[in-house]
Amino acid sequence: MALSSIAISPRKLRHDLYSYSYQEDSTTPLVISVLASLIERTMARNKRIAQNCNLALSKNSRTRVFDCSESPDLTVQSYLERIFRYTRAGPPVYVVAYVYIDRFCQNHPEFKISARNVHRLLITTIMVASKYVEDMNYRNSYFARVGGLTTHEMNKLEVEFLFLTGFKLHVNVSVFESYCCHLEREVSAGGGYQIERALRCAQEIKARQKQERRYNYQIAHVLL
Repeated sequence: MALSSIAISPRKLRHDLYSYSYQEDSTTPLVISVLASLIERTMARNKRIAQNCNLALSKNSRTRVFDCSESPDLTVQSYLERIFRYTRAGPPVYVVAYVYIDRFCQNHPEFKISARNVHRLLITTIMVASKYVEDMNYRNSYFARVGGLTTHEMNKLEVEFLFLTGFKLHVNVSVFESYCCHLEREVSAGGGYQIERALRCAQEIKARQKQERRYNYQIAHVLL
């Protein structure tokens, strides 16, 4: 999806990242469209390079664990929207997942994001990022169903990813903000809008979630 076709206003984007509502009818975070566009362009570039240079991945590469025998008939945008629909992972999770994907590709230059591996890479990094960012998370078995995998496959992908990244999952504020800036530049090509710094509000979001859960518990206790 071209970013120029996405109606992104600064006010709406700011609301999504700073005052995001984790409700059943929540709209899809705008960062998903930005991330999908960036990944799809990376895939197209990798495909052109592979065709022009006749490149192929090493058959012995451990990164081939992310390859699937048949590419899912689902776009990156649709897959990310599905993940959000069933997990309600907040905007910071997708930014951290993007950090993990970039680190992974830098540490393993033989790995190229393609239609065969992008879906497994996304569900794995988003699940790991969710565990890092958020207080409450679904089980691996649930993420597996959302991603169209078996629990065994999901567990294996998580373990392989952790070892392939050397268990380096920490993302500090400066690193997070640098990736937000990169996503901002991605959006700027479609109209000069900005993605706000979501990590600054991550703790606020967590605090608000805790307050909402405490409030709901109190209400339920009163009703009982």
